[in-house]
Amino acid sequence: MARYFRLWFALARFSLQREMAFRANFLVKIFVEVLWLSILLLFYNLLFQRTATVKDWTHPEYLFFVGCYFTFQGMIESLFLENCNQFADLVRTGDLDFYLLRPIDEQFLVSLRTFDWSCLPNVAMGVGVMCYGLSGVEQPIAPGRVVAFIGLLVSGVGLAYGFLLMLTSLSVWFMRNQSLLELWWLFTALMRYPREIFDGPWASPFAWLFSFVVPIMLVTNVPARVMVKPLEQPALVGYALAASVAVMFLARRVFRAALRRYRSASS
Repeated sequence: MARYFRLWFALARFSLQREMAFRANFLVKIFVEVLWLSILLLFYNLLFQRTATVKDWTHPEYLFFVGCYFTFQGMIESLFLENCNQFADLVRTGDLDFYLLRPIDEQFLVSLRTFDWSCLPNVAMGVGVMCYGLSGVEQPIAPGRVVAFIGLLVSGVGLAYGFLLMLTSLSVWFMRNQSLLELWWLFTALMRYPREIFDGPWASPFAWLFSFVVPIMLVTNVPARVMVKPLEQPALVGYALAASVAVMFLARRVFRAALRRYRSASS
């Protein structure tokens, strides 16, 4: 593990050097992320000026949820998203051969070789929004809740990474992953909202499907609810943790199967 950590830090340092070669592009990308969060917060501020709650979420609690989503999004985009976007090109051009020949785990190298530093400010902004939301929450925040929240947030990142890796692995069969990654953006849209708002005869089955069959809605919903709401469904926490382990295990199997199906540029 120490070897992998040293390698990851070296790759992240190289990514930063590459970003600094184009500083203007780096700053513009950060500005776009700040602008997007500002517009989102403005929208929610206008929304809560007209209502006290959205379902059972108050304004401070909802701000915490939005901060949790941005923190999660920043972690996924910084660590994995760019690498997964490039996987189809590696397969199509045959450059994946060079990664498979190296004496390192292929999944580690394929999914962590590049660190997107321009998305890292999303994590800082998300933490700032969460802290601001917590300042308006009425119930006291126990240390146990903080520990549970951090553990569930890491678990949610693992769950999302598993789904992203499975979508990426399908590029070996489809050769292009543009439509597959469109499905990933659908997933991120579902993570952005509390599952309680999907209520009604048509929306409830939709929420159940993406909470228990394809549990992508649990990524941000469970950590945020554990932190700022009473724990009414402890079984859901256990399900979220079990789903994270199961999805990551399945993603590993799908990725290994994709590599067995891959034919190198020389074949």
